[in-house]
Amino acid sequence: MAVRSHMAWPLRWAVAALMLGFSAALALWAFEFGRNIAGLNQDGGKSADLVAQLRQQLDDARRDRDAAQAVANSADSLLKAERVTQQRLAEQVKSLETENLALKDDLGFFERLLPATGGGLSVRGLQVETSAPGQVRFQLLIMQQGGRNQPEFKGRVEVLLSGARDGRPWADSAPTFTQPLAFKQYRRVEGQVNLPANSTVKQVQVRVLDESGQVRAGQVQAL
Repeated sequence: MAVRSHMAWPLRWAVAALMLGFSAALALWAFEFGRNIAGLNQDGGKSADLVAQLRQQLDDARRDRDAAQAVANSADSLLKAERVTQQRLAEQVKSLETENLALKDDLGFFERLLPATGGGLSVRGLQVETSAPGQVRFQLLIMQQGGRNQPEFKGRVEVLLSGARDGRPWADSAPTFTQPLAFKQYRRVEGQVNLPANSTVKQVQVRVLDESGQVRAGQVQAL
């Protein structure tokens, strides 16, 4: 017959709690002992202060970096805008130079066409060239002399061609080119004429007619 001691469960719980508390105290003592050995508790909280300082310096460095990046982005934007402005200015200068050359050409053309003293209409500076096979380009200036107070001239200009076709002489019976006119001082006329097949132009005649059909000025140029 065996005799077993019987312990009430409240007492068992108390003993277990006491053992757990002792174990926790022992573990805490071991943890603190280890920190002391490592020297972590010997700085009197200096480590935490150092960590806080380092974090503050890191935040300051990040703010400085962000500010420097913003300045760099602004400088890059200004540089790109300046490059675009310089490119536009260069294009404008090129355009003005081209326009200046065109104005010089026009000025030289008009200077060559300045009429002599007198009155009435005149055809000046007739220029004819073969731009392509079977095509003739021309330009001329019709001027009304006598000052700015001249009445407006109304009429038309006609261009007639003559030359050789298939080895035989030929001449236009009707104008190859006709254009109405209405101006007070001058009118620049230019155009292009397509030639008949197997034709060669040897002479270009320009006539200026008023509204009644009367020839008021003309010029003939041989090629």
